[in-house]
Amino acid sequence: MGTLSLEQMITFLLDTPMFGDLDASELSQIVHVMQVRTLPAGAQVFREGEPGDAWYVVFDGEVEVLKAGRGGSDRRVTTLGPRACFGEMAILDGSPRSATVRTTRPTTAFRFPRMEFNGLLSAGTLAAYKLVYQIALVLVARQRSTTRSLVELMAEDDATLVRQGLAPLVEQSAVTE
Repeated sequence: MGTLSLEQMITFLLDTPMFGDLDASELSQIVHVMQVRTLPAGAQVFREGEPGDAWYVVFDGEVEVLKAGRGGSDRRVTTLGPRACFGEMAILDGSPRSATVRTTRPTTAFRFPRMEFNGLLSAGTLAAYKLVYQIALVLVARQRSTTRSLVELMAEDDATLVRQGLAPLVEQSAVTE
């Protein structure tokens, strides 16, 4: 993929749910702290346990989210394609990554470094606050979904079914970290 123009990046982000409430001028502020990463298939974006220093949006391509399993092998939690965001909790708290993310095919992703984004927040940039609000909405929706699933599992009489149901639920909750 060739070099992306500012117009292409802003147009793409305007059509990305996480950025839906921002106008073009607010997006241009965000784009100025954004980095474009072009990665080959099989490239590691970040590894479980590493510091949470940025979050990402897939522009083109696909990534897989992997969780370390017993015995050290990675298990796929999910795959994410264009317009999907991942690692956004790092913007809020900088905690270590709870999963590994790697590309499954050549991928272009937009990287939003935590320090630069925090600079926009410190400067009182409305665009940064709107994005934090959107991140909060995504996290609330995921928490509600997790809670619903947990309530359904708790209603199970068979403890084996509960254990089997909890494993993928815990792994899915790690997607955003």
